[in-house]
Amino acid sequence: MVGLFIAATVVSLIQFLRVRDKRLLLLAAMFACQSQALSREWFDVWRDVFQAGVCVAGLLLLLALSPRHAHAAPPPADAAGPAPNSPRGEL
Repeated sequence: MVGLFIAATVVSLIQFLRVRDKRLLLLAAMFACQSQALSREWFDVWRDVFQAGVCVAGLLLLLALSPRHAHAAPPPADAAGPAPNSPRGEL
């Protein structure tokens, strides 16, 4: 199981080198911390530290992937339709 997380870390780093997306570094950090946590004994303190690292990297990845709300410019006056007191559009 540890080998799969190491392989996922390597693949994430190779993909980062290809596309230069910084979010892939967070994914690689998450995989690396998980592989370290799984290689420790259950009573080892570092297992909990690496599990906390997985949680932090996952939350940062969630923050990095969340969409940003851009402030849209108001539509031009012509696209909004006729003004309320305009004779255009009335019968």
